[in-house]
Amino acid sequence: MNLQPVRLGLARGWVTWRSVNTTREGLANTVIWNALPLVFLLIFRNATIPGTDISLGVSLLPGMLAMLVIFSVMGTAYYLAAEREDGTLLRAKAIPRGTAAYVVGLLTVAVLDVAAAVAIVLIPGLFIVPGVPLGDATMWLGLLGYILLGLMACVPLGVLIGSVVRSPRVIGGLGFFGITGLASISGLFYPIAVLWDWVQWLVQIFPLYWLGLGMRSVFLPAEAAALESGGSWNTLLTIVVLAAWAAIGFVLGPVLLRRMARRESGAAVAERRQQALQRV
Repeated sequence: MNLQPVRLGLARGWVTWRSVNTTREGLANTVIWNALPLVFLLIFRNATIPGTDISLGVSLLPGMLAMLVIFSVMGTAYYLAAEREDGTLLRAKAIPRGTAAYVVGLLTVAVLDVAAAVAIVLIPGLFIVPGVPLGDATMWLGLLGYILLGLMACVPLGVLIGSVVRSPRVIGGLGFFGITGLASISGLFYPIAVLWDWVQWLVQIFPLYWLGLGMRSVFLPAEAAALESGGSWNTLLTIVVLAAWAAIGFVLGPVLLRRMARRESGAAVAERRQQALQRV
């Protein structure tokens, strides 16, 4: 097996991520946007879920972490669409095994983005919200497992979306509002059991609900499962659904990416640049 594309992709992903986050603007953007959930944790740190004695702050923390992971869909799709527009993908295509290295680079950037975002929220969150269980190694391994499974489900989906949607501006705008809207009905901020049955069934199609459910099962006490749809954590089903989304992304993502890469040409890049200049 030729590991050179993997090594090149890892190096490219690290350089890309570092180049963004070592500038003043990039670092400020990363810290400020990812720290926004801390504001909500501060506001609701001492509140409880209505009708229970379960801490709302402790319930919000895993929901916020799940939302940060799911944003890797938008980040990956945005990077891919933007680099398709500026010709980066075309240059990668011209290098032997360059497309494979490019994909590894995208995955690396996504993992680093999520790792930084989770650290920015989780570490202060442990001190901001009273009653967050520190648990044992099993708890933290469970949290890490759900984060990795969420990345496996979301990043290939981002590649799939970025291969289909041409404009990074469309991804940035609609993606943000779409994910935020989906999060608002997926049980990340309040118990999903209070919603209509058809909404509960609808959100269970998407990985965000299952990722949030899995993370809540790590942080919340066993009796909190009664607030979930079906009154259970459904751990096995959570793993199966997230794995199914990962499989869909890993199968369809590379196929659509190769198809998109084959259509790339200097003329197509020049045309997109001209269109971008006209919008400015």
